[in-house]
Amino acid sequence: MKRAIAIAMLGGLSMITLGCGNSSGGTKRLNGAGSSFVNDMMLKWSSVYNKEKGIEVNYQSVGSGAGVEKLKDKLVDFGCSDAPLSNDQLEEFKKIGGGAVHIPVVMGGVVVAYNLTGLDRPLRFSGPTLADIFLGKIIKWNDAALQSLNPDVKLPDKSIAVVHRSDGSGTTDIWTDYLCKVSPEWKSKVGRHTVVEWPCGVGQKGSEGISGHVGRTEGAIGYVELIYAAKNNIPYGLVKNKEGEFIKPTLESVTAAANGALDEIPEDLRYSITDPKGKESYPISGTTWAIVFVKQQPDKAVALNEFLRWITHEGQKYAAELQYAALPPRLVERVDKKLALLTAGN
Repeated sequence: MKRAIAIAMLGGLSMITLGCGNSSGGTKRLNGAGSSFVNDMMLKWSSVYNKEKGIEVNYQSVGSGAGVEKLKDKLVDFGCSDAPLSNDQLEEFKKIGGGAVHIPVVMGGVVVAYNLTGLDRPLRFSGPTLADIFLGKIIKWNDAALQSLNPDVKLPDKSIAVVHRSDGSGTTDIWTDYLCKVSPEWKSKVGRHTVVEWPCGVGQKGSEGISGHVGRTEGAIGYVELIYAAKNNIPYGLVKNKEGEFIKPTLESVTAAANGALDEIPEDLRYSITDPKGKESYPISGTTWAIVFVKQQPDKAVALNEFLRWITHEGQKYAAELQYAALPPRLVERVDKKLALLTAGN
């Protein structure tokens, strides 16, 4: 049985009913842009959706910050971001298009990627140690702090080459959100955002840029999504979580992080799942949101709602094969309520 949503169009002069069928109202193309984190997942979804529904979804991997700007300028139908909008941004979107809705679409882990030859096991890291590396306080791989975390590994007397994002990045927001929670010094000196003033290191554009730079630079360390490290055969480490366990980033440990934070997720679905409770939780986990205006263009409203409903329901079955964690069922129920808020009109 169809689940119908009535959407007022053109100031309430007419109505459209949205359901699970292919009722896109003639729209054959949707445009999105933003997060590089979700790019591989979005490409998969776009391909399957086009075959099943006949709707082309064009997605540009330009970084979360650029995706939000393109949405604000109404150059795309949805913007994907690994960081929720700030309160100030929400106010801007309210003036432009009646407000914005955050639709979680997938979850994943941000890994500590490094290039250090001669090791026979993954390195272990702690939050405070990672903060000190990216603060420029730990500059050698054989620093006592790192060596104490890896007593069975002989770390080399080699300089650490820090690599970070140079563009506006939701992955950076996840990374710095985590560092703020585990390091008071990082929180006071650098803080959390999609773009920060980095104390040290070399900037690279996109996850592709960081992956490439780490992969070709001996002694480098950076942060990328799990899928990028896996695709480029870059080693990545275990991270000590809140419970004192060293956790490998996997689909299961990201899901555990999401479940650990689920009870604290607010009504507007702007949340963080870094440093959550739970012995099996990977501490540097995050979400990608599709951010959309509450007021939609009449010719796109139906198609956009149907696509977002599809990726948060049927589309979730494709997540695991691409190293993403699917949304917890309890969160999907709350997503449906947000989709019902979208209206078509000016």
